[in-house]
Amino acid sequence: MSRTVLITGATGTVSTALLDALRGADVALRALVRDESKADGPLERNAEVFIGDLDDPRSLPPAFAGVQDLWLLTPNSPRAPENNMNALWAARRAGVERVVRLSVVGAAHDAPNRSGRLHALSDAETERSGLRWTILRPHWFMQNLLNEAADLAATGTFATNLASARIGMIDVRDIAECAARVLLDDPDRHHGQTYTLTGPRSLGLDEVAGEMSLALGRSVTYLPVSDDAKRETLLGYGVPAWIVDMLEEYAQAYVTGWGDLTTDTVAGLLGRAPRDIADFARDHAAAFGSRTPLPSV
Repeated sequence: MSRTVLITGATGTVSTALLDALRGADVALRALVRDESKADGPLERNAEVFIGDLDDPRSLPPAFAGVQDLWLLTPNSPRAPENNMNALWAARRAGVERVVRLSVVGAAHDAPNRSGRLHALSDAETERSGLRWTILRPHWFMQNLLNEAADLAATGTFATNLASARIGMIDVRDIAECAARVLLDDPDRHHGQTYTLTGPRSLGLDEVAGEMSLALGRSVTYLPVSDDAKRETLLGYGVPAWIVDMLEEYAQAYVTGWGDLTTDTVAGLLGRAPRDIADFARDHAAAFGSRTPLPSV
């Protein structure tokens, strides 16, 4: 009998990629969706949709009933540990066997950013939940660059407050495929493991610009900006202040060299190298305003 997998954060970037990675596998997919108007995406990926909110534990039991495996992704907010707690409590009450939790790179009680410290609290709770558990700690997403796509397409430039930081950035599709591998393996195989997931090399944003130039067939330039300038831009786009603060803390940590690391974990899980920034740039060239005709596939 196939196992039932519940996907939380089902309309977000990573969980959407995970639903794609699990499509066609011998599992029954469920998706927890907070906003009913956004249910179409999971439905299109052959997931049974349940409406519920990790902020509200009373809304969770129907989605968790009969589930064997939980993909646990909590929103970035000060309430993240509460959300994690609510999900684990619902899972325990429903008899869920395994939780695969999405954490963050460098999660620790002394991490130089509040996100890392909050995730460390939830990681510790997950480890003591009584469930079989696996924790994934991915590095900075290459897909973050898509936030700069409009400016890059219009001006050939993109700006961040990362200065000359080097980061072992990873493609979200690789995170999703690692999560799928864990969820499809025997529940005991990855129990008790914490996996730090990175791309194949640590890169500065000037190198990223160079790879984008090759992929797009035109010049791309990286423009370092100050924390204050980036803050003003993000707040102007309506990004909540708490998220802006969090991103600034990450940027400040990365500038010190905190993110200059890679692991071979993706290759170990998938049996292939993780996608390189060159692959990402080619695959998303249209979004960045390519002037090079893309080959048909």
